[in-house]
Amino acid sequence: KTEWPPPPVRLAQRGPGWEVSSDALRVEVGGEGELRVSDAAERLLREELPPQRSGDEFVHRARLRSGEHLYGLGNRTRFLNLRGRAYEMWNRDPGAGTHPGDDPIYLCIPVYLGVHAEGSYLMFYENPHRATFRFGDPAEAIFSGGALRYYVIAGPPPRALERYSELTGRPGLPPRWALGYHQSRWSYASDREVRDVVEGFQTRGLPLSAIHLDIDYMDRFRVFTVDRRRFPGLAGLVRELEERGVALVTILDPGVKHDRGYAVYESGTEENLFCTLPDGRPVRAPVWPGWCAFPDFTNPRTRAWWGEQYRPLLEAGVAGVWHDMNEPATFAGWGDPTLPQPARHSMEGRGGDHREAHNLYGLLMNRAGYEALRRQRPQHRPFVLTRSGWAGIQRYAWNWTGDVEGSWRGLRQTVATVLGLGLSGVPYTGPDIGGFSGSPSGELYVRWFQLAAFLPFFRTHSAKGTPRREPWSFGQRTLAIVREFLNLRYRLLPYLYTLAWEASTTGHPLVRPLFWLQDQDQDLWDVQDAFLLGNALLVAPVLQPGAHSRDVRLPAGTWYEFHDDTMHRGPGRVALDAPLERIPLLVRGGTVLPLEETLAGSREKRLVLHLYADEEGGGLLYSDAGEGYGPGRLDRFRLRRDGESLIFTCGHEGGYPFPYRDVTFCVHGMVVRRALVGGAEVSGEGNC
Repeated sequence: KTEWPPPPVRLAQRGPGWEVSSDALRVEVGGEGELRVSDAAERLLREELPPQRSGDEFVHRARLRSGEHLYGLGNRTRFLNLRGRAYEMWNRDPGAGTHPGDDPIYLCIPVYLGVHAEGSYLMFYENPHRATFRFGDPAEAIFSGGALRYYVIAGPPPRALERYSELTGRPGLPPRWALGYHQSRWSYASDREVRDVVEGFQTRGLPLSAIHLDIDYMDRFRVFTVDRRRFPGLAGLVRELEERGVALVTILDPGVKHDRGYAVYESGTEENLFCTLPDGRPVRAPVWPGWCAFPDFTNPRTRAWWGEQYRPLLEAGVAGVWHDMNEPATFAGWGDPTLPQPARHSMEGRGGDHREAHNLYGLLMNRAGYEALRRQRPQHRPFVLTRSGWAGIQRYAWNWTGDVEGSWRGLRQTVATVLGLGLSGVPYTGPDIGGFSGSPSGELYVRWFQLAAFLPFFRTHSAKGTPRREPWSFGQRTLAIVREFLNLRYRLLPYLYTLAWEASTTGHPLVRPLFWLQDQDQDLWDVQDAFLLGNALLVAPVLQPGAHSRDVRLPAGTWYEFHDDTMHRGPGRVALDAPLERIPLLVRGGTVLPLEETLAGSREKRLVLHLYADEEGGGLLYSDAGEGYGPGRLDRFRLRRDGESLIFTCGHEGGYPFPYRDVTFCVHGMVVRRALVGGAEVSGEGNC
């Protein structure tokens, strides 16, 4: 969105400064440039000190409130609350994988959410230059160049993220298959190996939505090529996988091998589309294929040219693309593993260098890929996965959290990282299940898999040389547990797809902190070992080896254990059983939770609506074809308690037909003695 209707405001001089106010906000600007933002109740939300400038650098400072918590800044590997530490704003591949405490890493976004006793707000700096954020008191944002252009968005987290995504863009609705399970490793090195893996899933009765090919499918790692010895018929492989309901996703890196006779390099050179040094020579640096040139994605001509290179893969039927190494990363024995800072970029025609373009590089590569998929497959929704990006990345791509170490501390870090990305406007993300590196035990793999089953991006991936990570690689007990959680993930698809629709219309993340709806409950501000999936589910993963129970902090309200309907009332703490076969999962009272089941002997589905009794509540269900841009359907459910009765009503809008053959209702939290539908009595079994 680029234009908003101007709100009615009042302007008044106050001594040496000015005051701008509306019905919702008041902004006081002092004579030296200090600034105070208050809400309609005159609660002070943010207090800024005068900006300071020295040469190209500027410093922007703000006084933090007592107890104020800060969240966001993209992909971070420390704590959910950022306060008390410093963070760099420079997309970087750490090289040997990521470990808790590494900073900076792949995806840095200059946006953060502030929450304190008087209210909350969001800060976004529209400046891609290298920066340091120091969250002491005062908080400092120190930019090495560019303009001091920033946005303050007042209000609770849902409103703040909605306004931020209006500004930077909302994600499109993904293809429904993308919310299923993805299997990957570095690498499935032949079409025979891919077929064997897919067969392994199907013979064991394990659902699978996508398989990913890492760099070894290419001819000598050259981007947009296919090794015809190991993958002699890519289009035929894609057709076979499609018949089994499995999409194929292929990796692409930005580095183009310096190789005479290689068409991609030759055409990019001929059209002057690569980054150059100040003297006009192309920038070259080593990556997987060897010495490479790097497309200048800040040039619209380059983005169009790059997008045309996808055509052979898309014509072969590849369903999605996976962008890696796009910080951009290079191999370096020392120093910064990226392009030299004097490297020249088009910057949309006005000219600039890598100091400004670096953090934009991944964003604009993803834009080029997304637009290519939209243009060349107009009846399909793009699926782009990326490691790097910047503000607005959610318009073009999903994210995975990078090369996390395969350890218990890597698992524990995942929750805070995913929550922080969501509060930075990135709704679709997830880790490599089991970690990218290392050799996880069966217990660690199970606990990681259980967590990931409730995250937007659900993929196992691992490094070259690591033990196999297919679900049957850890023995029969692990396989049985994984099967249960895979099946639960697919039962949850109606709920997940509805959350995806909400993200496309509001910008809200699918995974939310426990304080999402109760941002003034200070006991929830530091919870980084549990999260909400939407507003209905509270997920409390097991993050310690050998644990068979764990404490969970509950927000206010009624909560039901998903597995046995045990009821708890928040706020407060509860101890929940967590044997290896179970992850603590709770459902908010008043929820109408939509799940689906496949009817025996057919592909038809049954919708199962689980009604969790409370004084009132409801839910939504969004449906469409799961692909393309045809009509949709939104069903709205309302739940209300009337004495000993529970009353359910519904309505819908949109032209898509109801996609389920039948509907089953299951009631939780009360005993069903009699059920009426449209005034007619119906029978069931137990509470269903």
